[in-house]
This record gives sequence, C-alpha cells and structure tokens, in this order.
Amino acid sequence: MELFEKKIKTQIEKISPLADRMRPRTIEEVVGQSHLLGPGKFIKRLIEKKDLISIIIWGQPGTGKTTLANIIANEIGVNFVSFSAVLSGVKEIREVVKEAQDELRLRKRRTILFVDEIHRFNKAQQDAFLHYVEDGTITLIGATTENPSFEVNSPLLSRCKVLVLEQLTEEDLKIIIKMALEDKERGLGNLNVLLDENALHFLAEYSQGDARAALNGLEASCMITQPAQDGVRKVTLEAMQEAVQKVAILYDKAGEEHYNVISAFIKSMRGSDPDAALYWFARMIEAGEDPLFIARRMVIFASEDVGNADPNAIRVAIAAKDAVDFVGMPEGWIPLAQGVTYLATAPKSNASYLAYLEALADVKKKGALPVPLHIRNAPTGLMKELGYGKGYKYPHNYEGAQVEQDYLPDELKGKIYYKPTDRGFDKEIRERLKDRKK
Repeated sequence: MELFEKKIKTQIEKISPLADRMRPRTIEEVVGQSHLLGPGKFIKRLIEKKDLISIIIWGQPGTGKTTLANIIANEIGVNFVSFSAVLSGVKEIREVVKEAQDELRLRKRRTILFVDEIHRFNKAQQDAFLHYVEDGTITLIGATTENPSFEVNSPLLSRCKVLVLEQLTEEDLKIIIKMALEDKERGLGNLNVLLDENALHFLAEYSQGDARAALNGLEASCMITQPAQDGVRKVTLEAMQEAVQKVAILYDKAGEEHYNVISAFIKSMRGSDPDAALYWFARMIEAGEDPLFIARRMVIFASEDVGNADPNAIRVAIAAKDAVDFVGMPEGWIPLAQGVTYLATAPKSNASYLAYLEALADVKKKGALPVPLHIRNAPTGLMKELGYGKGYKYPHNYEGAQVEQDYLPDELKGKIYYKPTDRGFDKEIRERLKDRKK
C-alpha cells in the first residue's frame, strides 16, 4: 500500500503547478525571511533544539507561510495535520484532537495542527482547540494574511508567538525564478528556457512579493512560448506580459490593508499632497474598492480637515459623490479624482471639528445644564408667566443684526469653542467674530 501511495504521490507531483512543485523542502531552500531563518534566529533555533511552540505566522500571500509550517514539522519530526479554516469546523477539530491524543499515547509523538487562514475561524471554533493548545495536546501553527491582533481571539493569541513574514523583494523573486528554470527534477530545467532579462525584471516587479504569482507567471509564459528550431524557448517581455495579463493589487477590502491604504489616502490629503493622494486613490480603485466608500471618506474629510477654510470643499465632495453615484464605474473615478485634487490642495482647518469635541466634552462633564430663561421658547401662557423668553433681544431689531446677549448656560458663560484659523475663508470668519465682540 505504501508503494502504491508513493507512486500516486509521484504522479500528482508531476502534474501539479510549478509553484507547488518548487515549494522549499528544507530551510536551506527558503529564499528570504533571514530575520527568522538565519543563524541564531528564532525558527532556526527552534528546529535545532527540536522545540515546539504554538505560533501564528502572519504574512502576505506567497511569502511562504504554509511552506514554513511544513518545514518546521519535517525538521522536528512530529505528526503534522493540515487544516483549512474555510472547509472545516468544530467537528473536524474534535477529530484532530482525538488523533493527536492517540499519537501522544501510542507513539509518544506530538502533533502540529496547521490551520490555514486561521482568521476565518469564528470565536467558537477558536475556543474549541484553545484548551488543547494550552495543555500541549496539539501545537498550533496558524497562518493568516490578516493582522492577528484583530482576527485571533485574545486568549488564543496570548498562547502563541506571532511571527511576521516579510514581503519578498524583487531580488528574492528573481532568485526563485532562476531556481525554477534550472531545477530539472521539479522545475523547468528540462524545457531549455531562455528568459529575457526584461521579462525577468517585469515578472519580479509585477508579482509584488508573491512567489506563487511569480512562478505561476513563469509557467504560463513557458506554456505559450513555442520552442525554436534549436529547441530553446525564448521567453520575451511581450510573452511574459501576455502570460501575466494583470497582477491583482494586494488589497483586502475587509482586512488590514484596507485600513492602511485609506489611512494613507486621508493623511496625504491632510498633508496637502495631491500626488500621494491620487496614488492611494488609484490603488483603491484598481483593487476594486467601492467608490462610494471613498466618496464618503472624502465628504467627512471636507468637513473635518478643510472645514470653513474653504466652504466649497464640502460642496465639491458631495458633488463628486453624487457624480460617481450617477455615472457609475468605470468612468466614476474621473469626478472622484477631481474631488481628491481639490481637497488635497484646499486650505486646511479643523477648527469646527475641534470646537465640537470641546463642546461635547463639556456636555459629558457637566451634564444637561439648564437653558437660560431668556432664550427658552414660550408657547404657553404658563411658560410666559414663569419667565420663559423674558428679556430676549431679537438681533434683527438692532444695528447690523447684532446685539450683546448670552446664549450659553450660566456655568459656561464666556466659553469659546470655535477658534477659526488664519487660513482661507477661516480668516474672514475670524474677523467677523472679532467685530461681533467689539
């Protein structure tokens, strides 16, 4: 049976994708991640000492999370169970725990449970194996592309060490690509491929640190390139571009990168850098972000960060939102881009935003202070008898429609929340307030 299974495995390996065939089998074959795998580094020491510790491996797609988990298990020599958070539930977890207990009891061998996309487990699923991680029945290795701080339960996270995989550099990817071209056992070494230097650079650049994407692109380009009369497959830049078509932009609309990019977008506009704002805007649009989500953030920005320094900013933001809603995509980016450049270059003032926060702080601190009698409404006779509205000065009856009068509760008399800046239209408002005080 073992001979038959080995034969089947060999046949599968021959037809499996290049990225799977070229998956590193030992630490020495891993490219990059020297901060974890170099001499004296954490994973290297873990393997040398044959130690087991539960870990969460956090990294972008194609950085080697699954590969690293397999290598750790193989090097230490333990039972390895792979588990998909997408396809499995609590029932399967119980079965894995039973297997781990049997391994420990019968063979004195510990079990590594590798959970791919662990961020997709809900709280109940994560809690299901928490006890068995704690008592050592299983050693957990979880892989995630999402920030574990947000996606993994605190009790489970506290029992694991988080390892962050760095994005592979273009030079790392070039090394991996060349290894695949030269490897005759698992790679493309028998195809006699000659990869154009421009094609190599293009593939390494547009794979965006994803080794799997790079190897898939390499394999596709070789498939569409026919060998010449001398038997050499000359993969040109044009062939590579045709094979790759378009690389997906790293951006998870429900994950951390979503918040990172929108944060960069807002901060670029706040810093009055239209070029940076347009770049992050383009990143979101290209990755398929909802344009109305971007528009809503622009409307908020127009009030929070531009404010009365340019009262037209809120109008432009609303107009951009209405335009993209009316026009739709793909042309909807055009009015949005106009709005981005207007907001980024507008004078900035957060005076209104800060004024509200100060007023809110007094509301929370002092509670519901009574409304001064002279500015209360008096719709009934009883209210008039009680002094509601008595002494109120109607501003339009006075020169310039201004009259000295208190509008704040007695406890807050003289309090100033709104302090306009000297930028843009804010300066005009500040002068108006000065005249009012005079």
